[in-house]
Amino acid sequence: MTQTKLAEKQADEILDTCLKAGRLMLEGGSEIYRVEDTMLRIAHNAGVEEARCFITPTGIFMSLGQHSYTQITQVKNRNINLELVDRVNELSRKFAAKEITLKQLRKKLQEISRALPDFPIWLQILGATIMSPTLMILFMGAYDWADFLPAAIIGGGSYGFFLGMKRYTSVRFLAELVTAIVMATSTICLCRLLPILKVDNIIIGALMTLVPGVAITNALRDLFTGDLLSGISRAVEALLTAVALGGGIGFAIKVFAGGL
Repeated sequence: MTQTKLAEKQADEILDTCLKAGRLMLEGGSEIYRVEDTMLRIAHNAGVEEARCFITPTGIFMSLGQHSYTQITQVKNRNINLELVDRVNELSRKFAAKEITLKQLRKKLQEISRALPDFPIWLQILGATIMSPTLMILFMGAYDWADFLPAAIIGGGSYGFFLGMKRYTSVRFLAELVTAIVMATSTICLCRLLPILKVDNIIIGALMTLVPGVAITNALRDLFTGDLLSGISRAVEALLTAVALGGGIGFAIKVFAGGL
């Protein structure tokens, strides 16, 4: 009986650790095959050979042994945070190298879960400010110096507005829609004040900071590796983001610029 109790307690600890690692990696935008590989490696290095898991973008199922000790966890928040994925992978590698114990691994995952690693907001806005005009030049194929500074300002400001919207709304895709409207409206107003500026160039550059490029790449990666459910789910999610951005831009152009 004592042995059974100890085994059950150990199985609960292993399952909880694996599910925490998998959930954090999915919240960071990791591919499904990488999440599955990390979870199975943790279980294997903890002494469980017959672990199985089924992973979708919104939930993880995992069992240990012959149809015993099964748990499920939900994944409600999904973003792109490669720093989070890297930290979980690093902890998994330390556990495999026996530099930390299972208990320490579980504790460190809990610490990461309580304080998700991320870049400071000012640095994210600065990145968007630099990226917007450079991507504008890349996509337009010309050195449009007149629109360079406005694209940087609109891109950085819009991204800051987007971060603020995400913090205060729980409605998915609403932040993208409203940000696109604000972005296009401010661009149209600026171009009316300075007719030398081009609306298309500035909007294209600023919009690139919100385009779900990593999500689309991960969706294709999941589809090509056979994770059809995950690939389709992520592709639909990326498509809805693109629709929200396109709809917001189109609405602002229709209302404030008369359809151009």
